[in-house]
Amino acid sequence: MSKSQKKVAAIQLASGSNVSANLLETQRLAEQAVKEGAAMIVLPENFAFMGNTCSDANALREEPGDGPLQSFLSQLAKRLGIWIVGGTIPIEADHAAKWRAACTVYDDRGKQVARYDKQHLFDVNLIESDEQFVESESIEPGDRVVVLDSPVGRLGVSVCYDLRFPEIYRAMIDRGVEVIALPAAFTAITGRAHWEILVRARAIENLSYVIAAAQGGFHVGGRETYGHSMIVDPWGTKLAERERGSGFVAAHIDPDFQHTTRRNFPCLDHRRLHCR
Repeated sequence: MSKSQKKVAAIQLASGSNVSANLLETQRLAEQAVKEGAAMIVLPENFAFMGNTCSDANALREEPGDGPLQSFLSQLAKRLGIWIVGGTIPIEADHAAKWRAACTVYDDRGKQVARYDKQHLFDVNLIESDEQFVESESIEPGDRVVVLDSPVGRLGVSVCYDLRFPEIYRAMIDRGVEVIALPAAFTAITGRAHWEILVRARAIENLSYVIAAAQGGFHVGGRETYGHSMIVDPWGTKLAERERGSGFVAAHIDPDFQHTTRRNFPCLDHRRLHCR
């Protein structure tokens, strides 16, 4: 194994409405992942709280850079000496009745080094399960692409429904992305139909690693999420996967493999259209 390789982990949860219980489970799994050598962990969307409706999370809104959930992530990263891509937490928005679904990133000293606000909001009707989701009623969308330097390479951050919009990942390519973090909470129906296809497609078309951390189980109000957290390499190979329930998957990010793949199969250099 090359010394440049770093192990990463995607944590999977079935979060409920008890914040303390969710944080304890997050901490437990993070500690296990570190024992197995993970230098970075990615948490799922809504890791700390999933209520009956999207609007329930408004009660947990925090100021940017200050609040119990942000403190939890910062302290956990510092104590374990790892980088954490912190799923999503509700951060204050311009609109008093809304919040930002913010994915905050912490380095191994506990410093918040980046924040990505979910851009694409899940406003859909799922006829098969008689479910309706209107995230735009409660969430204010972000408008920035986030790519930053990390111990595992140039790290791009996206959230759940963003996965269906390839243009955001092309914008990441223009910023040098090598590894994509994807906290998510795909529904059981959409997950069965599209989750693996989309995760692997984003890896293949961008010749990038994808660390996809999902919610996977039953939640308050009967909602079911798909799970199948996975880590996929730039050739689209699944390196690790967890189908259901709390746990984590781990795999190594291999820069040499990625560089060789991009050199031998230079489709990114063959692009004719570019994002503005």
